[in-house]
Amino acid sequence: MTTAPPVPRAHPDPLPDADRPRVITAPATPGDLVFRGLLRMAGYSVFAIMGLIAFFLLWRGTNALRFTGWSFLTTQRWSPTAGIYGIAAVLPDGALIALVALLFAVPVSLAAALFIAEYAPVRLRRALITMVDLMAAVPSIVYGLWGLFFLQPRMIGLVRWMAMHLGGILPFLRVPLGDIGTSYTSSTFIAGLVVAMMITPIMTSLSREVFSQAPQGEREGAYALGGTRWGMVRTVVLPFGRGGVIGAVMLGFGRAMGETIAVALIISPTYTFASHLLQHGANSISSLIALQFSESNGLSLSALMAAGLVLFAVTLVVNVLAGIVVNRSRSGAATAD
Repeated sequence: MTTAPPVPRAHPDPLPDADRPRVITAPATPGDLVFRGLLRMAGYSVFAIMGLIAFFLLWRGTNALRFTGWSFLTTQRWSPTAGIYGIAAVLPDGALIALVALLFAVPVSLAAALFIAEYAPVRLRRALITMVDLMAAVPSIVYGLWGLFFLQPRMIGLVRWMAMHLGGILPFLRVPLGDIGTSYTSSTFIAGLVVAMMITPIMTSLSREVFSQAPQGEREGAYALGGTRWGMVRTVVLPFGRGGVIGAVMLGFGRAMGETIAVALIISPTYTFASHLLQHGANSISSLIALQFSESNGLSLSALMAAGLVLFAVTLVVNVLAGIVVNRSRSGAATAD
């Protein structure tokens, strides 16, 4: 009796120990569908609100933009009585105030966040976190009054010394010959210092939160390899929090660009670009709107809305660029894996 030869299989079974991904599916419950719908509505509402803000500013500023044309962005003069509207001076002045604020706020914020997250004792850490959060909640007018009556009078000597001894090395610290002998007050530098005090608590709180979420496994690995605490911070905490720090800095920059009351209390409004940081007189778009709004109507009010539209567009572009940088930075999810 003969047996038929075995028929070869076209697709042999894989090895028992082969890794095969298993797809896990679960039917969505009505509660999941409702929750998912609410989240989508919340996300889309952000775009809707931003679109409505842009549409409102564009709608109210169209008359001024049609009247002035491109000269609205190139003219360094704001004279409603003469029908001249231009933000070529106030836009860069506002950017300079924000950059001065970041120059002082970023190092202080990073140092404070690292100390609170990595070096401070537990009891002191809780007190510092509470204090930083309270400073972030202080109204801007309080910072403006503090800068006007306390900080500015005490900065005159330092500002005069900087103009006399550092002006020859750093051109932007020079004071024009016509302004030598003035009080050195109401300058871009003083306004930037006040704004720096305002954005430091926000940047510190955000940076501390990011640093505290660094993976514990990588921390212990750095110590196991013989690293010091600073070595662990430099190789683990700082790279992990790079994206969050960039986001905190951009948030602080946006807050500095849009700050109104504190800058309006400090500066002496001018409509000529102040290229020297210590020079008397400065301006920004937000303070321009605050100071001119009560006296404006018709075309002047439309011009203020157009200025707000420009500030909105600049802030939006800065945040988009910051988002690109954050996405290219090392993410916490990738580090944790």
